[in-house]
Amino acid sequence: MKDIKSILKKRILVLDGAMGTMIQRHKLEEEDFRLGWFEDHNSPLKGNNDLLSLTRPEIIKEIHAAYFTAGADIAETNTFSGTTIAQADYGLEKAVYDINYESAKIAREVADEFTSKEPEKPRFVAGSMGPTNRTASISPDVNDPGFRAITFEALKVAYKEQAGALIDGGVDLLLVETVFDTLNAKAALFAIDELFDERGISLPIMVSGTITDQSGRTLTGQTTEAFLISVEHMDLLSVGLNCALGASMMRPYLKVLNQNCSYGVSAHPNAGLPNEFGEYDETPELMAEQIREFLEEGLVNIIGGCCGTSPDHIQAIAKLASNYSPRTFGIHEND
Repeated sequence: MKDIKSILKKRILVLDGAMGTMIQRHKLEEEDFRLGWFEDHNSPLKGNNDLLSLTRPEIIKEIHAAYFTAGADIAETNTFSGTTIAQADYGLEKAVYDINYESAKIAREVADEFTSKEPEKPRFVAGSMGPTNRTASISPDVNDPGFRAITFEALKVAYKEQAGALIDGGVDLLLVETVFDTLNAKAALFAIDELFDERGISLPIMVSGTITDQSGRTLTGQTTEAFLISVEHMDLLSVGLNCALGASMMRPYLKVLNQNCSYGVSAHPNAGLPNEFGEYDETPELMAEQIREFLEEGLVNIIGGCCGTSPDHIQAIAKLASNYSPRTFGIHEND
């Protein structure tokens, strides 16, 4: 497998699009989330998309293949909620290893199939590590500002289990994504670092935050620059932004990363903002035109899509990105 760090300096890599958007097209029912694994489970499971890597793996495999066919270089595993913390809402903490291992294995299989057909365009698997549904930085109780629903240590333990299973399943890199609380992300990075030390290994790491509104801050109040400063002590492949905003609204904050980041910069915006029904209307052509500005200004090394994006969006983005050079960065000069 070619070194992704060296490729990143030569061309813009394309990340895949939204897993959830594609899953919704299948109009799955409760039984789809139970099949063969959780048929006797005592709480509803519909909507827990990570389970589909176990119960309907052919759907997840088909989605990965669709994005690779569209031009993606990197597939994210179906593990956005693959921690014991997130799965506790369903009483499925014990299923976490299997969820992550099988998700990574599926993505690895599809990536290898495409790489064998096009060895000049190797496909990579990124282990997706979402933010969990807890925040370590702020209280969920307005009447008790000092209360925390989760501790740094609990987050570290959960992320370490997830990262270990993803690595066992064969991922090429780890993606700590949709970071709304940088303290959560730091727990994930600490867990990964500890795991690497214990196993005597090292994989590239991507970190991607989410700016929640036009104030340019994360949900817990950090500016883009503060977010970068909080994570750049690690040896990272890239730092970037995803979700929350459409491409046009994300651009000012990517410029901040471009000016200050010594690693690669990634972006996978939503297909615009959701409409009143929570759906995304931005066409592949319109989204690609907005992303053209990122490419013309040399702001990114990795580009893809988040909520509302489909293989059609990724195809339009990949076609466009092939005409531009990647952003230059200097931390890995000897790679």
